[in-house]
Amino acid sequence: MTSQPAQMKLGLFIRPAGNHIASWRHPDSHADAGANFQRFIEMAKTAERGLLDMLFSADTQSAWTAEGDGMQRQHYVAWLEPICLMSALSGYTSKIGLACTQTTTYDEPYSLARRFATLDHISGGRAAWNVITSGNPTEAQNFGREVHIDKVARYGRAREFVQVVSGLWDSWDDDAFIRDRKSGLFFDPDKMHVLDHSGEHFKVRGPLNVPRPPQGRPVIIQAGTSEDGRELAAETADVVFSAANDIDEAKAFYSDLKSRMAKFGRSPDELKVLPGVAFSVAPTEQEAIDKYEELQELIHPDIAIGLASRRIGFDLRPYPMNGPLPPAPPKVEGDRSSRSYMMYEVARRENLTILELAKRFAAARGHFFVTGSVKMVADVLEDWFTTGACDGFNLVPPLYPNSLNDFVDLVVPELQRRGIFRKQYEGSTLRENLGLARPSSRYAAIPAKTATAQKAPAKKATV
Repeated sequence: MTSQPAQMKLGLFIRPAGNHIASWRHPDSHADAGANFQRFIEMAKTAERGLLDMLFSADTQSAWTAEGDGMQRQHYVAWLEPICLMSALSGYTSKIGLACTQTTTYDEPYSLARRFATLDHISGGRAAWNVITSGNPTEAQNFGREVHIDKVARYGRAREFVQVVSGLWDSWDDDAFIRDRKSGLFFDPDKMHVLDHSGEHFKVRGPLNVPRPPQGRPVIIQAGTSEDGRELAAETADVVFSAANDIDEAKAFYSDLKSRMAKFGRSPDELKVLPGVAFSVAPTEQEAIDKYEELQELIHPDIAIGLASRRIGFDLRPYPMNGPLPPAPPKVEGDRSSRSYMMYEVARRENLTILELAKRFAAARGHFFVTGSVKMVADVLEDWFTTGACDGFNLVPPLYPNSLNDFVDLVVPELQRRGIFRKQYEGSTLRENLGLARPSSRYAAIPAKTATAQKAPAKKATV
């Protein structure tokens, strides 16, 4: 009996008019999509028609409106809050996962755990939390701080934050709510668990006032590539969204991340690594190239260089845009896992000017970009998937609705023909479709008498 070939997993990074920085200027785009819910419904239905695993909405707690860096020319300024958005989209979909970015730096574990448990119930087990530590320093000023929390402190807080949230999701056993009308007993008190967490950053009693989520715990996603980010992902994540500019870089990241899991008692199969991939695909290579170049021509130099400056870590505007990058600061050279270092490496390897690098980066914000015929694009994705670079991809379509339609109508059938992508959803929850086990409650192995004894103080507090 032959085993079933491994199946590629595919997420969809949703941005209002498209992920390309100039997509809103394209005549086929929906420039108002950031506030037009009907456009999000269209994206979600198309993605589910293509049997994709999940929708993913990135987020930040501030608007990109800085003066003088070209930000007034881009559409990543205002968009719909992702938890509300995904809750609404759950009513228009039935299988596709619903992933939201939420920060651990400017939020609290109890309220976040409650929101995601609720989304998991509303959607029938399709919620996912993308854990971030707020790399955008302007967020601090929206939460009563003049200075952003430093990176080491942010990651320490994040690790404890995830531990608390996971504990709160286990507040109730799966069968805790017996709702026995005859006896008048609504829930079994022996199946309620008070977390009573007291740590360096948080003091949280619990229990959560939402029943245990259908998935046990919503899927946890992480996207950090730094040393701290990789450690957090190896310890806590179910899915990692990564960025790589070539297959060798992707393989190195994949191998490193999976190798870290054993020390946390985890198997490599418990984590799916999905690098971002942008694409321009058409029946012929030349048509795909034409589509790509059409979008590239719409990029304004101000926004390209402003975006690159923010990502690379210092202002590139004083330098000649048609000249080479200035020498990298020591902090960039010293952090070979950073996006800044990767940008420098690409510029060095291909001898790019500042503007050429900026426009290249603006097209997909640092993710790999593949352009070509259906066969060419499928060949690249299959090569990455079958040679140890990834478990699938987080799709970054440059233009909505065109690019997403192209992928679903052209590339998905080719991947299915090759036997590396599903022809129907495997289950009804996101964990089932990703091939991830439903986690048992941390209290499942505790004998009832012991569990009851542990909860005795909590019962006194509720009398």
